[in-house]
Amino acid sequence: MTTAGVVVRARVRQGWARVRRAFLPVLGASLAAGGAWAISYYLLGHPAPFFAPVSAWVALGFTADRRPRRVAELASGVAVGVLLGDLLVHVIGSGPVQIAVVLTVAALVGRFVDRGDLFAMQAGVQAIVIVALPAAQVGSPVSRWVDALVGGGLALVIAVLWPQDPRRRVRAVGEEALVEVAEVLRHLATGLEQRREDEVEEALARGRASQPVLDQWRSTAGAARQSARVSPAFRRHLEELRALEASAVSADRVMRSARVLVRRSRVTVRDEHDVAALAALVRAVADATGELAVTLGRGGDHGRARGRLQAVAARADPWAVSREDWQVQGLVLLLRSLVVDLLEAAGEEPDEARAHLPEM
Repeated sequence: MTTAGVVVRARVRQGWARVRRAFLPVLGASLAAGGAWAISYYLLGHPAPFFAPVSAWVALGFTADRRPRRVAELASGVAVGVLLGDLLVHVIGSGPVQIAVVLTVAALVGRFVDRGDLFAMQAGVQAIVIVALPAAQVGSPVSRWVDALVGGGLALVIAVLWPQDPRRRVRAVGEEALVEVAEVLRHLATGLEQRREDEVEEALARGRASQPVLDQWRSTAGAARQSARVSPAFRRHLEELRALEASAVSADRVMRSARVLVRRSRVTVRDEHDVAALAALVRAVADATGELAVTLGRGGDHGRARGRLQAVAARADPWAVSREDWQVQGLVLLLRSLVVDLLEAAGEEPDEARAHLPEM
């Protein structure tokens, strides 16, 4: 398969993974938007409750970050923007100058009311919508503000009654990232075993294409840790979230080392070096990484995966793998570093992880 084909497949695979993770949050936000519209239309009698579903959707979004504080901040920003826009447009009318004036006032009021950027951002956006959207299309000014309150209030109720465990999304992204690492190593092992340079090239292409997932793991873990620090409900998970964030950093180093290992392996495959022992080591690391991915995704104990990685580390002796081929020995040295980082990703301290390697 060409490099472009590998990249396309990786993007499709990562896209479907994002869809699976986002399905329930999107469904919840969509139902909230529909419910907000129904409340304003059927219960309050508003003929076109545009801002009810807008406020609910903006407040909940499509991510798993449903902290009540964040939802309340977004919903309040929408309501303030609608209110200020209605009051100002009633006095000064609509037009390009009016949009600039209303946006300035709404954003500055938002900064005064709340220090969060989200609040000011939503206040400004909704104020622009109010000025650009004639009142005759959506009902009276008061009804628009009430609709925004209805949507934001319903979103806040859902956020309180349906709290999202911040660890769940971090684990899911972490599992996806480690699966990518495992697959890169499996392609490399196949290339070494069968002396197929195309498999090695596919491993390299896949390793390059998977970097966004690793970056997402780090950013998601950092955001979840920050959320847990200010959330009494999830503060007890703070240590685990710190560990997941540290694992993400280690996994990023693993993938970078894997890409270097793959690039250096192309010469050994092309020149037909004896790489049978090296291929067996790479295959063992790939299998252990796959098991680590599964346990991380489930939130289980990494003991068995660590044991497998420790066993591989004990075999990573460059002289035992190849006594005379310095190129193969160099690849084993790269693999040693990779295994140590994997052990750290599995929860071991750096000194403990290095202690499993044979003396050189």
